[in-house]
Amino acid sequence: MKELGLGLLIIGLISLALPFINPNIHYTFLTWIDQWGPAVTWGIRGGITLLGLGLWLSFKNRD
Repeated sequence: MKELGLGLLIIGLISLALPFINPNIHYTFLTWIDQWGPAVTWGIRGGITLLGLGLWLSFKNRD
């Protein structure tokens, strides 16, 4: 679960940063999110990031 959380965290952070790095490029793996409008788009990206952070923090000390 720790690895899943870390993966979701990294994917979420990348999806949050890409629109600010180059806003003129439409990334094919993020276009399905953009179809629902800006508020839902940022909610999904933030939710994925927070879910990944929560999973990673809750399972980080377990072996």
